[in-house]
Amino acid sequence: MKLMIYDDKCIGCGQCKSVCIRDNIEIDEVAYETGSNCFECGHCMAICPTGAITLKIFKGRESRIVDYNSKESPLSYDDLLEFLKRRRSVRWFKKKKVDKNTFNKIFEGAYYSPSAQNEQDVEFVVLDKRLNDFMKHVYDIIKVEEEEFFRIKQLGEYLKDSSTRKYHPLLWQGQQLILTFSTDKTSAVIANTRMELLAYSLGLGGFYSLFILKADEIDHDKLMEFFPQIDKNKHMYSSFIIGYPKKTFKRTVPHKEINVKYM
Repeated sequence: MKLMIYDDKCIGCGQCKSVCIRDNIEIDEVAYETGSNCFECGHCMAICPTGAITLKIFKGRESRIVDYNSKESPLSYDDLLEFLKRRRSVRWFKKKKVDKNTFNKIFEGAYYSPSAQNEQDVEFVVLDKRLNDFMKHVYDIIKVEEEEFFRIKQLGEYLKDSSTRKYHPLLWQGQQLILTFSTDKTSAVIANTRMELLAYSLGLGGFYSLFILKADEIDHDKLMEFFPQIDKNKHMYSSFIIGYPKKTFKRTVPHKEINVKYM
């Protein structure tokens, strides 16, 4: 059994049963769990009008529960769309670094992010002091493709002698890097997207590096040697360089039209 149902609070309204996609809840004056079919999505807990249900895995973390008015949106469509319009990749950063308190605010977005079967197995690594060591480790892995990708070759030259280029070939002016690890790619991408949007709301900016992700694609085991504290079954699915923008933009840039089919 994965639920704690408090009989003294339950009013037998059946709301929990109505949202349970696993048919794990029945009502007999009060709600009760039928078996072990629960996959801990938390819908029953979120819809109960009296707070009579708690997932056992969340026991002791009740302070993280937030009540809200489900009939009112805290953000309008127009406001959110305007915010999305202003999002741009940023490669030019101030020397000021992001502090730990600000990072913690950003990761709140990942905390409230959905994941496959509510497993929430996404982990993050913030690289700062060891960023240069990590980039050397990445190059040792991805250098097998430097004849195919000139940017990788530039990285090797830069690591040997930084005077060969004005900016780092992969980080540009970035000084901090957030890596996202998970066993499920979709969960990692969703969490990172939410985190990124919160970062922009705090006046930060950044960009994603696909070249850094190549390290996981080429030799996952060697990459994970740098992260002995991370479960080796998890893959690095996102690499986001972050910082305070030095440049600000004044208008949107046209995009290619999206292709939507209704079938």
